[in-house]
Amino acid sequence: MTFTQWFIFFIAVQVIHFLGTWKLYVKAGRKAWEAAVPIYNGIVLMKMINRPKWWIILLFIPVVNLLMFPVIWIETIRTYGFYKKLDSFLVIVTLGLYIFYINYATDAKYNADRSLKPRSELGEWVSSIAFAIIAATLVHTYFMQPFTIPTSSLEKSLLVGDYLFVSKFHYGARVPSTVVAAPMVHDSLPFTGTASYLKKPQLPYTRLPGLQKIKNNDIVCFNWPADTLATMWGDNSGKFTYKPVDKKTNYVKRCVGIAGDSLEMKNGYFYINGVKNNLPERGKLQFYYTYESKKPINQSTYPKFLIKKERTNVYKILSEYWNNPKVQDAIKENGFLSKIGADSLYTEVAGGINPDFARRLKMVSVDNKININLTEDEVTRLEKYPLTVSIKKVNHGADKDIFPHVESLGWSQDNFGPIYIPEAGATVKIDTESLPFYEQIIKNYENNDLQVVGDNIYINGEKADSYTFKQDYFYLVGDNRHNSLDARYWGYVPFDHVLGKPVMVWFSWDANAGSFGEKIKSIRWDRMFTTVHGDGKPVSYRYLVFALIAIYIGYSFFKNKRKSAK
Repeated sequence: MTFTQWFIFFIAVQVIHFLGTWKLYVKAGRKAWEAAVPIYNGIVLMKMINRPKWWIILLFIPVVNLLMFPVIWIETIRTYGFYKKLDSFLVIVTLGLYIFYINYATDAKYNADRSLKPRSELGEWVSSIAFAIIAATLVHTYFMQPFTIPTSSLEKSLLVGDYLFVSKFHYGARVPSTVVAAPMVHDSLPFTGTASYLKKPQLPYTRLPGLQKIKNNDIVCFNWPADTLATMWGDNSGKFTYKPVDKKTNYVKRCVGIAGDSLEMKNGYFYINGVKNNLPERGKLQFYYTYESKKPINQSTYPKFLIKKERTNVYKILSEYWNNPKVQDAIKENGFLSKIGADSLYTEVAGGINPDFARRLKMVSVDNKININLTEDEVTRLEKYPLTVSIKKVNHGADKDIFPHVESLGWSQDNFGPIYIPEAGATVKIDTESLPFYEQIIKNYENNDLQVVGDNIYINGEKADSYTFKQDYFYLVGDNRHNSLDARYWGYVPFDHVLGKPVMVWFSWDANAGSFGEKIKSIRWDRMFTTVHGDGKPVSYRYLVFALIAIYIGYSFFKNKRKSAK
Protein backbone atom coordinates (compact mmCIF):
# COMPACT_ATOMS: atom_id res chain seq x y z
CA MET A 1 0.00 0.00 0.00
CA THR A 2 1.17 3.53 -0.79
CA PHE A 3 1.07 6.43 1.67
CA THR A 4 -2.02 7.73 -0.16
CA GLN A 5 -3.79 4.41 0.27
CA TRP A 6 -2.86 4.34 3.95
CA PHE A 7 -4.20 7.87 4.39
CA ILE A 8 -7.52 6.82 2.85
CA PHE A 9 -7.56 3.79 5.17
CA PHE A 10 -6.84 6.05 8.17
CA ILE A 11 -9.76 8.34 7.27
CA ALA A 12 -12.02 5.28 6.88
CA VAL A 13 -11.06 4.11 10.38
CA GLN A 14 -11.88 7.57 11.77
CA VAL A 15 -15.33 7.46 10.13
CA ILE A 16 -15.99 4.00 11.59
CA HIS A 17 -14.86 5.23 15.02
CA PHE A 18 -17.20 8.22 14.82
CA LEU A 19 -20.21 6.16 13.76
CA GLY A 20 -19.59 3.60 16.49
CA THR A 21 -18.89 5.90 19.45
CA TRP A 22 -20.45 9.36 19.04
CA LYS A 23 -23.36 8.56 21.39
CA LEU A 24 -20.88 7.24 23.98
CA TYR A 25 -19.00 10.55 23.78
CA VAL A 26 -22.26 12.43 24.39
CA LYS A 27 -23.11 10.22 27.40
CA ALA A 28 -19.69 11.12 28.83
CA GLY A 29 -20.55 14.82 28.60
CA ARG A 30 -18.54 15.43 25.43
CA LYS A 31 -19.67 16.80 22.06
CA ALA A 32 -20.53 14.36 19.24
CA TRP A 33 -18.13 16.10 16.83
CA GLU A 34 -15.22 15.30 19.18
CA ALA A 35 -15.52 11.65 18.15
CA ALA A 36 -14.83 12.64 14.52
CA VAL A 37 -11.60 14.64 14.82
CA PRO A 38 -8.53 12.44 14.18
CA ILE A 39 -6.02 12.16 17.07
CA TYR A 40 -8.03 14.63 19.17
CA ASN A 41 -10.79 12.01 19.45
CA GLY A 42 -8.22 9.60 20.87
CA ILE A 43 -7.03 12.11 23.45
CA VAL A 44 -10.63 12.70 24.53
CA LEU A 45 -11.27 8.96 24.66
CA MET A 46 -8.26 8.43 26.94
CA LYS A 47 -9.74 11.03 29.32
CA MET A 48 -13.14 9.33 29.16
CA ILE A 49 -11.74 5.93 30.13
CA ASN A 50 -9.35 7.44 32.73
CA ARG A 51 -6.19 6.31 30.99
CA PRO A 52 -2.99 8.31 30.28
CA LYS A 53 -3.11 10.53 27.20
CA TRP A 54 0.24 9.19 25.99
CA TRP A 55 -1.48 5.86 25.26
CA ILE A 56 -2.66 7.49 22.02
CA ILE A 57 0.95 7.41 20.79
CA LEU A 58 0.99 3.62 21.07
CA LEU A 59 -2.01 3.42 18.75
CA PHE A 60 0.12 4.83 15.91
CA ILE A 61 3.14 2.53 16.32
CA PRO A 62 2.93 -0.43 13.90
CA VAL A 63 2.72 -3.88 15.55
CA VAL A 64 2.41 -2.31 19.01
CA ASN A 65 -0.95 -0.82 18.00
CA LEU A 66 -2.30 -4.31 17.24
CA LEU A 67 -1.88 -5.07 20.94
CA MET A 68 -3.20 -1.73 22.13
CA PHE A 69 -6.47 -1.68 20.18
CA PRO A 70 -8.02 -4.65 22.07
CA VAL A 71 -6.96 -3.01 25.36
CA ILE A 72 -8.72 0.24 24.37
CA TRP A 73 -11.84 -1.61 23.21
CA ILE A 74 -12.11 -3.49 26.50
CA GLU A 75 -11.43 -0.35 28.55
CA THR A 76 -14.14 1.51 26.61
CA ILE A 77 -16.91 -1.06 27.13
CA ARG A 78 -16.02 -1.44 30.82
CA THR A 79 -16.35 2.32 31.26
CA TYR A 80 -19.98 1.81 30.21
CA GLY A 81 -20.60 -1.13 32.55
CA PHE A 82 -19.87 -4.13 30.28
CA TYR A 83 -17.57 -6.21 32.49
CA LYS A 84 -18.58 -9.74 31.55
CA LYS A 85 -16.04 -12.07 29.96
CA LEU A 86 -18.46 -12.59 27.07
CA ASP A 87 -18.47 -8.84 26.40
CA SER A 88 -14.66 -8.76 26.30
CA PHE A 89 -14.63 -11.78 24.01
CA LEU A 90 -17.17 -10.26 21.62
CA VAL A 91 -15.44 -6.90 21.36
CA ILE A 92 -12.16 -8.63 20.45
CA VAL A 93 -13.50 -11.15 17.91
CA THR A 94 -15.56 -8.43 16.18
CA LEU A 95 -12.47 -6.18 16.01
CA GLY A 96 -14.19 -3.55 18.12
CA LEU A 97 -17.45 -3.49 16.16
CA TYR A 98 -19.31 -4.80 19.25
CA ILE A 99 -19.11 -1.19 20.41
CA PHE A 100 -21.66 -0.34 17.68
CA TYR A 101 -24.13 -2.60 19.49
CA ILE A 102 -23.44 -0.86 22.81
CA ASN A 103 -23.64 2.56 21.16
CA TYR A 104 -27.00 2.06 19.42
CA ALA A 105 -28.84 -0.91 21.00
CA THR A 106 -28.25 -0.47 24.73
CA ASP A 107 -28.92 2.13 27.36
CA ALA A 108 -25.29 2.16 28.48
CA LYS A 109 -24.46 4.46 31.40
CA TYR A 110 -21.15 6.29 31.57
CA ASN A 111 -19.21 5.63 34.77
CA ALA A 112 -16.54 8.28 35.19
CA ASP A 113 -15.42 6.96 38.58
CA ARG A 114 -15.05 3.27 37.75
CA SER A 115 -12.22 1.45 39.48
CA LEU A 116 -9.26 0.71 37.21
CA LYS A 117 -8.15 -2.17 39.38
CA PRO A 118 -8.89 -5.64 37.90
CA ARG A 119 -11.84 -7.36 39.63
CA SER A 120 -10.06 -10.70 40.05
CA GLU A 121 -6.58 -12.11 40.50
CA LEU A 122 -6.80 -13.64 37.00
CA GLY A 123 -7.72 -10.25 35.58
CA GLU A 124 -4.72 -8.70 37.28
CA TRP A 125 -2.44 -11.36 35.79
CA VAL A 126 -3.89 -10.87 32.31
CA SER A 127 -3.51 -7.10 32.59
CA SER A 128 0.11 -7.38 33.75
CA ILE A 129 1.03 -9.89 31.04
CA ALA A 130 -0.65 -7.80 28.34
CA PHE A 131 1.30 -4.67 29.19
CA ALA A 132 4.52 -6.64 29.63
CA ILE A 133 4.07 -7.96 26.08
CA ILE A 134 3.31 -4.46 24.78
CA ALA A 135 6.44 -3.02 26.44
CA ALA A 136 8.61 -5.90 25.24
CA THR A 137 7.24 -5.58 21.69
CA LEU A 138 8.01 -1.86 21.68
CA VAL A 139 11.60 -2.48 22.81
CA HIS A 140 12.04 -5.48 20.51
CA THR A 141 10.75 -3.65 17.43
CA TYR A 142 12.29 -0.20 17.81
CA PHE A 143 15.20 -0.33 20.26
CA MET A 144 16.90 -3.66 20.94
CA GLN A 145 16.25 -7.16 19.57
CA PRO A 146 17.67 -10.50 20.77
CA PHE A 147 19.36 -12.53 18.03
CA THR A 148 21.00 -15.97 17.86
CA ILE A 149 24.12 -16.90 15.89
CA PRO A 150 23.20 -20.12 14.04
CA THR A 151 26.24 -20.52 11.72
CA SER A 152 30.02 -20.21 11.81
CA SER A 153 30.40 -17.55 9.11
CA LEU A 154 31.84 -15.05 11.64
CA GLU A 155 33.70 -17.62 13.75
CA LYS A 156 36.28 -16.09 16.10
CA SER A 157 34.32 -12.79 16.26
CA LEU A 158 30.93 -14.42 16.87
CA LEU A 159 30.46 -18.10 17.69
CA VAL A 160 27.64 -20.53 17.06
CA GLY A 161 25.57 -20.37 20.24
CA ASP A 162 26.15 -16.67 20.89
CA TYR A 163 23.02 -14.71 21.83
CA LEU A 164 23.19 -11.06 20.82
CA PHE A 165 21.48 -7.80 21.52
CA VAL A 166 21.02 -6.02 18.19
CA SER A 167 20.60 -2.25 18.40
CA LYS A 168 17.86 -0.84 16.19
CA PHE A 169 18.70 2.81 16.86
CA HIS A 170 22.36 2.87 15.72
CA TYR A 171 21.41 2.80 12.03
CA GLY A 172 17.84 3.99 12.63
CA ALA A 173 14.93 1.75 13.62
CA ARG A 174 13.05 0.42 10.61
CA VAL A 175 9.28 0.76 10.96
CA PRO A 176 7.79 -2.70 10.30
CA SER A 177 6.25 -2.92 6.85
CA THR A 178 4.23 -5.97 7.90
CA VAL A 179 1.51 -4.43 10.05
CA VAL A 180 -0.45 -7.56 10.98
CA ALA A 181 1.92 -9.93 12.76
CA ALA A 182 2.29 -11.81 16.02
CA PRO A 183 4.47 -9.88 18.47
CA MET A 184 8.05 -10.91 19.31
CA VAL A 185 8.32 -13.78 16.83
CA HIS A 186 9.82 -13.69 13.36
CA ASP A 187 8.25 -15.47 10.40
CA SER A 188 6.55 -18.44 12.08
CA LEU A 189 4.54 -19.20 15.20
CA PRO A 190 6.18 -21.41 17.86
CA PHE A 191 5.32 -25.13 17.73
CA THR A 192 2.92 -24.77 14.79
CA GLY A 193 5.39 -23.59 12.16
CA THR A 194 2.66 -21.57 10.44
CA ALA A 195 3.24 -18.01 9.23
CA SER A 196 3.13 -15.45 12.03
CA TYR A 197 1.99 -12.63 9.77
CA LEU A 198 -0.28 -11.56 6.94
CA LYS A 199 1.42 -10.53 3.70
CA LYS A 200 -1.11 -7.73 3.20
CA PRO A 201 -1.53 -4.90 3.97
CA GLN A 202 2.03 -3.55 3.86
CA LEU A 203 3.32 -0.16 5.00
CA PRO A 204 5.73 1.71 2.68
CA TYR A 205 9.37 1.53 3.80
CA THR A 206 10.11 4.02 6.57
CA ARG A 207 13.15 4.32 8.85
CA LEU A 208 13.69 6.53 11.87
CA PRO A 209 16.85 8.70 12.01
CA GLY A 210 19.96 6.78 13.14
CA LEU A 211 22.92 7.66 15.33
CA GLN A 212 25.54 6.60 12.76
CA LYS A 213 26.06 5.22 9.28
CA ILE A 214 27.33 1.75 8.42
CA LYS A 215 31.12 1.73 8.19
CA ASN A 216 33.55 -0.67 6.56
CA ASN A 217 34.07 -3.79 8.73
CA ASP A 218 30.99 -3.18 10.89
CA ILE A 219 29.16 -6.37 11.84
CA VAL A 220 25.59 -5.89 10.65
CA CYS A 221 22.33 -7.78 11.18
CA PHE A 222 20.05 -7.77 8.13
CA ASN A 223 17.32 -9.61 6.26
CA TRP A 224 18.65 -12.03 3.67
CA PRO A 225 17.74 -10.44 0.29
CA ALA A 226 17.62 -13.77 -1.56
CA ASP A 227 15.50 -15.52 1.07
CA THR A 228 12.98 -18.03 -0.27
CA LEU A 229 12.67 -20.24 2.82
CA ALA A 230 9.19 -20.97 4.08
CA THR A 231 10.38 -20.40 7.66
CA MET A 232 13.59 -19.12 9.15
CA TRP A 233 14.39 -22.17 11.27
CA GLY A 234 14.37 -25.83 10.29
CA ASP A 235 12.97 -25.38 6.80
CA ASN A 236 14.03 -28.35 4.68
CA SER A 237 11.01 -28.32 2.40
CA GLY A 238 12.86 -26.95 -0.60
CA LYS A 239 9.76 -24.92 -1.45
CA PHE A 240 10.12 -21.35 -2.64
CA THR A 241 8.04 -18.64 -1.06
CA TYR A 242 7.71 -14.88 -1.07
CA LYS A 243 8.16 -13.05 2.22
CA PRO A 244 7.98 -9.32 3.00
CA VAL A 245 11.35 -7.67 3.63
CA ASP A 246 10.98 -7.52 7.41
CA LYS A 247 10.03 -11.22 7.55
CA LYS A 248 12.95 -12.51 5.50
CA THR A 249 15.50 -14.64 7.35
CA ASN A 250 17.78 -12.73 9.72
CA TYR A 251 21.48 -12.89 8.87
CA VAL A 252 24.58 -11.38 10.45
CA LYS A 253 27.75 -10.69 8.44
CA ARG A 254 30.62 -8.23 8.22
CA CYS A 255 30.20 -5.22 5.93
CA VAL A 256 33.44 -5.10 3.92
CA GLY A 257 32.10 -2.71 1.29
CA ILE A 258 29.82 0.31 1.74
CA ALA A 259 27.84 2.34 -0.80
CA GLY A 260 30.13 3.98 -3.35
CA ASP A 261 33.07 1.60 -2.85
CA SER A 262 34.84 -0.29 -5.60
CA LEU A 263 35.45 -3.83 -4.36
CA GLU A 264 37.69 -6.64 -5.56
CA MET A 265 38.76 -10.00 -4.13
CA LYS A 266 42.20 -11.50 -4.74
CA ASN A 267 43.06 -14.93 -3.38
CA GLY A 268 40.40 -14.62 -0.67
CA TYR A 269 41.33 -11.09 0.44
CA PHE A 270 39.21 -8.01 -0.22
CA TYR A 271 40.54 -4.79 -1.72
CA ILE A 272 38.45 -1.67 -1.20
CA ASN A 273 39.13 1.14 -3.66
CA GLY A 274 42.43 -0.57 -4.46
CA VAL A 275 43.56 -0.93 -0.81
CA LYS A 276 43.68 -4.28 0.98
CA ASN A 277 41.01 -4.50 3.68
CA ASN A 278 42.34 -5.21 7.18
CA LEU A 279 39.91 -6.61 9.74
CA PRO A 280 39.76 -5.36 13.34
CA GLU A 281 41.82 -7.31 15.86
CA ARG A 282 38.85 -9.43 16.94
CA GLY A 283 38.11 -10.47 13.35
CA LYS A 284 40.10 -13.48 12.13
CA LEU A 285 39.95 -14.71 8.54
CA GLN A 286 39.70 -18.44 8.02
CA PHE A 287 40.26 -20.53 4.89
CA TYR A 288 40.31 -24.22 4.12
CA TYR A 289 43.78 -25.71 3.82
CA THR A 290 44.73 -29.19 2.67
CA TYR A 291 46.92 -30.64 5.39
CA GLU A 292 49.19 -33.57 4.51
CA SER A 293 50.61 -35.65 7.35
CA LYS A 294 53.54 -38.07 7.49
CA LYS A 295 51.25 -40.63 9.13
CA PRO A 296 47.60 -41.59 8.68
CA ILE A 297 45.37 -39.02 10.39
CA ASN A 298 43.53 -40.40 13.41
CA GLN A 299 42.90 -39.65 17.06
CA SER A 300 46.54 -39.92 18.05
CA THR A 301 48.13 -38.09 15.12
CA TYR A 302 45.68 -35.22 14.64
CA PRO A 303 47.18 -31.95 15.99
CA LYS A 304 45.74 -31.57 19.47
CA PHE A 305 46.03 -27.78 19.51
CA LEU A 306 43.38 -27.60 16.77
CA ILE A 307 40.73 -29.35 18.87
CA LYS A 308 38.94 -26.56 20.70
CA LYS A 309 35.42 -26.17 21.99
CA GLU A 310 34.76 -22.96 20.06
CA ARG A 311 35.75 -24.43 16.67
CA THR A 312 32.66 -25.22 14.67
CA ASN A 313 34.37 -27.26 11.97
CA VAL A 314 36.80 -29.45 13.95
CA TYR A 315 35.46 -31.51 16.86
CA LYS A 316 36.88 -34.25 19.01
CA ILE A 317 36.68 -37.46 17.03
CA LEU A 318 34.21 -39.92 18.48
CA SER A 319 35.91 -43.31 18.67
CA GLU A 320 32.62 -45.21 18.48
CA TYR A 321 32.12 -43.86 14.94
CA TRP A 322 35.69 -44.18 13.77
CA ASN A 323 35.75 -47.68 12.33
CA ASN A 324 32.00 -48.28 11.96
CA PRO A 325 31.45 -49.50 8.35
CA LYS A 326 27.83 -48.34 8.34
CA VAL A 327 28.89 -44.85 9.33
CA GLN A 328 31.61 -44.84 6.69
CA ASP A 329 29.13 -45.87 3.99
CA ALA A 330 26.59 -43.30 5.11
CA ILE A 331 29.24 -40.58 5.10
CA LYS A 332 30.17 -41.41 1.52
CA GLU A 333 26.50 -41.36 0.49
CA ASN A 334 26.03 -37.93 2.08
CA GLY A 335 28.88 -36.37 0.20
CA PHE A 336 31.45 -36.02 2.96
CA LEU A 337 34.31 -37.64 1.08
CA SER A 338 35.89 -36.45 -2.14
CA LYS A 339 39.04 -37.48 -3.93
CA ILE A 340 42.35 -35.64 -3.93
CA GLY A 341 44.16 -37.37 -6.74
CA ALA A 342 43.79 -41.08 -7.45
CA ASP A 343 44.60 -42.79 -4.20
CA SER A 344 43.65 -40.59 -1.25
CA LEU A 345 40.58 -39.00 0.28
CA TYR A 346 39.90 -35.92 2.32
CA THR A 347 37.08 -34.43 4.31
CA GLU A 348 35.79 -30.98 3.47
CA VAL A 349 33.48 -29.85 6.24
CA ALA A 350 31.25 -27.26 4.58
CA GLY A 351 27.62 -26.32 4.26
CA GLY A 352 24.98 -28.44 2.61
CA ILE A 353 25.86 -31.74 4.31
CA ASN A 354 23.72 -34.07 6.37
CA PRO A 355 23.18 -32.08 9.61
CA ASP A 356 23.17 -35.17 11.83
CA PHE A 357 26.61 -36.23 10.65
CA ALA A 358 27.76 -32.63 10.63
CA ARG A 359 26.96 -32.44 14.34
CA ARG A 360 28.51 -35.73 15.42
CA LEU A 361 31.38 -36.30 13.04
CA LYS A 362 33.35 -33.48 11.51
CA MET A 363 36.44 -35.45 10.51
CA VAL A 364 37.19 -38.97 9.30
CA SER A 365 40.51 -40.83 9.10
CA VAL A 366 41.31 -40.78 5.38
CA ASP A 367 44.95 -41.73 5.00
CA ASN A 368 47.15 -38.67 5.36
CA LYS A 369 45.24 -35.75 3.83
CA ILE A 370 42.42 -33.66 5.24
CA ASN A 371 40.92 -30.23 4.67
CA ILE A 372 40.97 -28.07 7.81
CA ASN A 373 39.48 -24.61 8.32
CA LEU A 374 42.29 -22.44 9.75
CA THR A 375 43.33 -18.91 10.61
CA GLU A 376 46.74 -17.61 9.52
CA ASP A 377 48.12 -18.06 13.06
CA GLU A 378 46.97 -21.68 13.10
CA VAL A 379 48.59 -22.27 9.71
CA THR A 380 51.90 -20.95 11.04
CA ARG A 381 51.68 -23.25 14.05
CA LEU A 382 50.66 -26.25 11.96
CA GLU A 383 53.63 -25.73 9.62
CA LYS A 384 55.89 -26.34 12.63
CA TYR A 385 54.03 -29.50 13.68
CA PRO A 386 56.45 -32.52 13.51
CA LEU A 387 54.12 -34.66 11.36
CA THR A 388 53.38 -31.98 8.79
CA VAL A 389 54.43 -32.69 5.20
CA SER A 390 52.65 -29.73 3.61
CA ILE A 391 49.75 -27.36 4.09
CA LYS A 392 48.23 -25.62 1.08
CA LYS A 393 45.31 -23.22 0.82
CA VAL A 394 42.35 -24.70 -1.09
CA ASN A 395 41.90 -22.79 -4.32
CA HIS A 396 38.43 -22.71 -5.78
CA GLY A 397 37.95 -22.61 -9.52
CA ALA A 398 35.48 -20.62 -11.58
CA ASP A 399 31.94 -20.85 -10.27
CA LYS A 400 28.86 -19.57 -12.11
CA ASP A 401 27.05 -19.33 -8.76
CA ILE A 402 29.21 -16.32 -7.88
CA PHE A 403 27.39 -13.00 -8.29
CA PRO A 404 26.46 -11.74 -10.88
CA HIS A 405 26.21 -15.35 -12.12
CA VAL A 406 27.88 -14.71 -15.47
CA GLU A 407 29.87 -17.82 -16.39
CA SER A 408 32.05 -16.04 -18.96
CA LEU A 409 33.57 -13.84 -16.23
CA GLY A 410 35.30 -16.89 -14.74
CA TRP A 411 34.90 -15.53 -11.21
CA SER A 412 35.31 -17.72 -8.11
CA GLN A 413 34.62 -17.30 -4.41
CA ASP A 414 38.30 -16.34 -3.93
CA ASN A 415 38.89 -14.14 -6.97
CA PHE A 416 36.49 -11.70 -8.60
CA GLY A 417 35.84 -8.06 -9.38
CA PRO A 418 36.19 -5.21 -9.35
CA ILE A 419 32.52 -4.37 -8.81
CA TYR A 420 30.84 -1.11 -7.88
CA ILE A 421 28.64 -0.98 -4.78
CA PRO A 422 25.66 1.25 -5.65
CA GLU A 423 25.06 4.49 -3.77
CA ALA A 424 21.81 6.42 -3.51
CA GLY A 425 21.69 9.13 -6.19
CA ALA A 426 24.54 7.65 -8.24
CA THR A 427 23.90 6.95 -11.94
CA VAL A 428 25.44 4.04 -13.86
CA LYS A 429 25.41 3.07 -17.50
CA ILE A 430 23.34 -0.02 -18.22
CA ASP A 431 23.55 -2.31 -21.21
CA THR A 432 23.31 -6.06 -21.71
CA GLU A 433 26.84 -6.45 -20.30
CA SER A 434 26.36 -4.43 -17.10
CA LEU A 435 22.70 -5.32 -16.48
CA PRO A 436 23.40 -8.59 -14.56
CA PHE A 437 25.08 -6.48 -11.83
CA TYR A 438 22.02 -4.28 -11.32
CA GLU A 439 19.04 -6.32 -12.52
CA GLN A 440 17.92 -7.38 -9.03
CA ILE A 441 18.22 -3.80 -7.80
CA ILE A 442 16.19 -2.30 -10.62
CA LYS A 443 13.50 -4.97 -10.67
CA ASN A 444 13.13 -6.35 -7.14
CA TYR A 445 14.77 -3.98 -4.64
CA GLU A 446 13.55 -0.72 -6.23
CA ASN A 447 10.35 -2.12 -7.77
CA ASN A 448 10.63 -1.10 -11.41
CA ASP A 449 9.21 -2.87 -14.44
CA LEU A 450 12.27 -4.14 -16.32
CA GLN A 451 12.10 -5.60 -19.83
CA VAL A 452 14.95 -6.65 -22.13
CA VAL A 453 14.15 -6.85 -25.86
CA GLY A 454 17.22 -7.87 -27.84
CA ASP A 455 19.93 -5.36 -26.93
CA ASN A 456 17.38 -2.78 -25.74
CA ILE A 457 16.49 -2.26 -22.08
CA TYR A 458 13.17 -0.78 -21.00
CA ILE A 459 12.47 0.51 -17.48
CA ASN A 460 8.83 1.28 -16.71
CA GLY A 461 8.10 1.22 -20.43
CA GLU A 462 10.83 3.67 -21.45
CA LYS A 463 14.04 2.78 -23.23
CA ALA A 464 16.99 3.27 -20.86
CA ASP A 465 20.78 3.37 -21.12
CA SER A 466 21.39 4.49 -17.50
CA TYR A 467 19.91 4.05 -14.06
CA THR A 468 19.96 6.19 -10.89
CA PHE A 469 19.85 4.29 -7.59
CA LYS A 470 17.21 5.14 -4.99
CA GLN A 471 19.02 3.80 -1.91
CA ASP A 472 22.42 2.70 -0.61
CA TYR A 473 23.70 -0.86 -0.93
CA PHE A 474 26.27 -2.84 1.04
CA TYR A 475 28.48 -5.90 0.58
CA LEU A 476 28.25 -8.28 3.54
CA VAL A 477 30.38 -11.42 3.95
CA GLY A 478 31.62 -13.85 6.58
CA ASP A 479 35.14 -13.99 8.01
CA ASN A 480 34.99 -17.76 7.59
CA ARG A 481 35.61 -17.27 3.88
CA HIS A 482 35.30 -20.87 2.67
CA ASN A 483 32.28 -21.64 4.85
CA SER A 484 29.91 -18.72 4.43
CA LEU A 485 26.84 -18.10 2.30
CA ASP A 486 27.15 -14.38 1.70
CA ALA A 487 27.15 -11.52 -0.79
CA ARG A 488 29.55 -13.38 -3.08
CA TYR A 489 26.58 -15.55 -4.00
CA TRP A 490 23.59 -13.18 -3.85
CA GLY A 491 25.11 -9.72 -4.33
CA TYR A 492 24.28 -6.44 -2.69
CA VAL A 493 22.23 -5.86 0.45
CA PRO A 494 19.83 -2.87 0.19
CA PHE A 495 19.74 -0.49 3.14
CA ASP A 496 16.02 -1.18 3.57
CA HIS A 497 17.03 -4.78 4.45
CA VAL A 498 19.35 -3.63 7.26
CA LEU A 499 17.98 -4.61 10.67
CA GLY A 500 20.53 -3.22 13.11
CA LYS A 501 23.96 -3.36 14.71
CA PRO A 502 24.95 -6.17 17.11
CA VAL A 503 26.29 -4.50 20.24
CA MET A 504 26.58 -7.18 22.94
CA VAL A 505 26.80 -10.94 23.49
CA TRP A 506 24.53 -11.43 26.50
CA PHE A 507 24.77 -15.24 26.64
CA SER A 508 26.82 -17.95 24.95
CA TRP A 509 27.10 -21.74 24.94
CA ASP A 510 28.08 -24.52 22.54
CA ALA A 511 24.91 -24.97 20.49
CA ASN A 512 26.25 -28.30 19.19
CA ALA A 513 27.01 -29.75 22.61
CA GLY A 514 24.19 -32.32 22.43
CA SER A 515 21.92 -32.75 25.44
CA PHE A 516 20.68 -29.86 27.55
CA GLY A 517 22.96 -30.92 30.39
CA GLU A 518 25.98 -30.85 28.10
CA LYS A 519 24.98 -27.42 26.84
CA ILE A 520 24.77 -26.14 30.43
CA LYS A 521 28.33 -27.38 31.01
CA SER A 522 29.45 -25.67 27.80
CA ILE A 523 28.34 -22.16 28.85
CA ARG A 524 31.04 -19.67 27.84
CA TRP A 525 31.04 -17.48 30.92
CA ASP A 526 33.86 -15.31 29.61
CA ARG A 527 31.69 -14.24 26.63
CA MET A 528 28.61 -13.24 28.62
CA PHE A 529 27.86 -9.51 28.42
CA THR A 530 30.81 -8.72 26.14
CA THR A 531 30.72 -6.03 23.47
CA VAL A 532 30.77 -7.14 19.82
CA HIS A 533 32.79 -4.31 18.34
CA GLY A 534 36.04 -2.81 19.59
CA ASP A 535 39.74 -3.61 19.70
CA GLY A 536 41.56 -6.19 21.79
CA LYS A 537 40.07 -9.24 23.44
CA PRO A 538 36.39 -9.05 24.42
CA VAL A 539 35.89 -7.77 27.97
CA SER A 540 33.06 -9.31 29.95
CA TYR A 541 30.82 -7.11 32.10
CA ARG A 542 28.93 -10.07 33.56
CA TYR A 543 29.91 -9.39 37.17
CA LEU A 544 28.70 -5.79 36.89
CA VAL A 545 25.43 -6.94 35.32
CA PHE A 546 24.92 -9.67 37.95
CA ALA A 547 25.61 -7.13 40.69
CA LEU A 548 23.02 -4.69 39.30
CA ILE A 549 20.46 -7.50 39.04
CA ALA A 550 21.17 -8.52 42.66
CA ILE A 551 20.79 -4.90 43.82
CA TYR A 552 17.46 -4.58 42.00
CA ILE A 553 16.14 -7.86 43.47
CA GLY A 554 17.24 -6.81 46.96
CA TYR A 555 15.68 -3.38 46.60
CA SER A 556 12.37 -4.88 45.37
CA PHE A 557 12.34 -7.40 48.23
CA PHE A 558 12.82 -4.81 50.98
CA LYS A 559 10.41 -2.40 49.31
CA ASN A 560 7.66 -5.03 49.23
CA LYS A 561 8.47 -6.09 52.80
CA ARG A 562 8.15 -2.50 54.04
CA LYS A 563 4.91 -2.08 52.09
CA SER A 564 3.48 -5.25 53.68
CA ALA A 565 4.47 -4.04 57.16
CA LYS A 566 2.52 -0.83 56.66
